[in-house]
Amino acid sequence: MIEIIGNRDEAEAINTTLASWASALGNKDAAGVVRHLSDDVVSFTLAAPLVHKGKGEKGLEGWFSTWEGPIGGDAVDVRLTVGGDVAFWTGLVQMTGKKSDGFEVDLWFRQTLGLRKEAGVWTIVHEHTSVPFAMDGSGLAELGLKP
Repeated sequence: MIEIIGNRDEAEAINTTLASWASALGNKDAAGVVRHLSDDVVSFTLAAPLVHKGKGEKGLEGWFSTWEGPIGGDAVDVRLTVGGDVAFWTGLVQMTGKKSDGFEVDLWFRQTLGLRKEAGVWTIVHEHTSVPFAMDGSGLAELGLKP
């Protein structure tokens, strides 16, 4: 269930955009993913470097090639906040699947997406994904957390 705050009239169009974007991710369709990104998108992803600027279709294709089969996903604690021509989506996302080296992925992470309405179409202008890290001085990522 999605909690919607603000302009409910735009929520359906935004949810349709995000569902199509998520489907493209799951199906490893790089062109489908970048179709939903603005030209000036800025991404703070789980992978290095600290910031990615631009659509990065070739990088996506490379990452997708490290997966065997589709990439599974689910989202909980989802909230969509909509105002005028900007919106942001937050949630806890589960990524599952099998890497080409046989490693089974089952990872929960935090995600925030910023969207902007451009020429009547909602596009993703910012993506931020993260996992917490241990505050015990080790600096290790907390990859086993679940909602």
